[in-house]
Amino acid sequence: MKPNCTNPEWIGRAKCAVCDVRNFVLFAGLSVPELDAILQPIDNLHAAPGAVLYEQGAPAPSVYTVRSGLIKLKVDLPNGCQRIVRLLRPGDVVGLEALVGERYHHSAIVLQDADICRIPREVVIRLDQTSPQVHQALLQRWQRSVDQADHFITALSTGSAEARMARLLILLGCTVTDSDFVFPSREDMGALLGITTETASRIVAEFKRRGLVHMDKGSYIGCDQGALSRLADS
Repeated sequence: MKPNCTNPEWIGRAKCAVCDVRNFVLFAGLSVPELDAILQPIDNLHAAPGAVLYEQGAPAPSVYTVRSGLIKLKVDLPNGCQRIVRLLRPGDVVGLEALVGERYHHSAIVLQDADICRIPREVVIRLDQTSPQVHQALLQRWQRSVDQADHFITALSTGSAEARMARLLILLGCTVTDSDFVFPSREDMGALLGITTETASRIVAEFKRRGLVHMDKGSYIGCDQGALSRLADS
């Protein structure tokens, strides 16, 4: 991952004031001069699939905002297994435990090419103390994290394995035709749904046989949204 923002000559610095996700992240209420004053310590990172933003149990010096891509939050269990507890999309903020002096609770790993801003804890704490808008945004982010965790528990941990798989595909945004959609690995599907990799593979194969998902030589090319929705509601 290559940082950009700490380079004062980086041409992309000017784009921060008109960032597409600015209104969805922590600094939406700041003026351009205020934003420019805090920009120097912030790094914009471009991360490829498999890149690790941070690891579970590591010291937490920064929070992260997702501008594009998809990030998974993974927990390593005592029995050696892993569980994916959340997926992060553009506009999400992660690593908020850094603000209360805790170590990271999860490992954050890139699933799809991602554009991320890494914000030092001190920057956010200082703004939290001086800017009511940032304080309110932080509270909203905490609540959003709780809501996302509740949704994952409800949608991906209850019901039959097939119904949970259907909900996962809908959550990930599968469409009738979408050549850009990245089908998760069977291992990640298992970790998201609390099933084995073998079970995830069997269900995907069954979905293909029934025409719920369409793939050509292993590449995703579309899904039957209506049928997935009916299965998800079953």
